[in-house]
Amino acid sequence: QVQLVESGGGLVQAGDSLRLSCAFSGRTFANYAMGWYRQAPGKEREFVAAISWSGEAMHSADSVKGRFTISRDNAENTLYLQMNSLKPEDTAVYYCAAGFGKWAEEVITDRDEYDYWGQGTQVTVSS
Repeated sequence: QVQLVESGGGLVQAGDSLRLSCAFSGRTFANYAMGWYRQAPGKEREFVAAISWSGEAMHSADSVKGRFTISRDNAENTLYLQMNSLKPEDTAVYYCAAGFGKWAEEVITDRDEYDYWGQGTQVTVSS
């Protein structure tokens, strides 16, 4: 069974940076496409960014393009989300997700295609 544990969230000011981590265990990390989602109070869980299992293909939401960068270290079984120039509207619980990759460059953006989810980490950005 895959386990995902997020860390790195916190309370920051607008314009600051944070790096989220997601530790993967239980299966072979390099076989899984990974993604980050977030959910603000009263809102649906929304896509943030995704990366293929090879790490060569990535996709991010328009709202975070140019500010957030997804990456992975297959040797360390860890997924990252580097968040720069944070805004108050980035405040949410951030979740990592894993989906079995069908091919090396597959990027999963459909929430329903992810098989496993972490418990989330809170990010709060004050103005």
